[in-house]
Amino acid sequence: QLQLVESGGGLVQPGGSLRLSCAASGFTLDYYNIGWFRQAQGKEREGVSCISRSGSSTNLADSVKGRFTISMDNAKNTVYLQMNSLKPEDTAVYYCAADLFGSTCRNFYGMTYRGKGILVTVSS
Repeated sequence: QLQLVESGGGLVQPGGSLRLSCAASGFTLDYYNIGWFRQAQGKEREGVSCISRSGSSTNLADSVKGRFTISMDNAKNTVYLQMNSLKPEDTAVYYCAADLFGSTCRNFYGMTYRGKGILVTVSS
């Protein structure tokens, strides 16, 4: 079964850290562009970060630069989103998605495979 599963979400205090994982089954992530997206309540889904196939390049949204890092572990077929210095405005459902085509991540619904999402809540 081809799927992406996110894990590592939860409740964290402002200033804290979380590491989200995106594990793939049924296909090899190294051949795909992998993106993290998020959707806060009442807001549109937005792109957070993207790592191009084979980890050739990465990018981050301006709102998370200097705080978030995306990385890939080929042996575990997993992509991570390390989130540091978390703020209440980072509260959202976070999704990972994999795209077989192109040189970078497309919009969420343009991606080949999409996870179901995981909630991150930043609150004291």
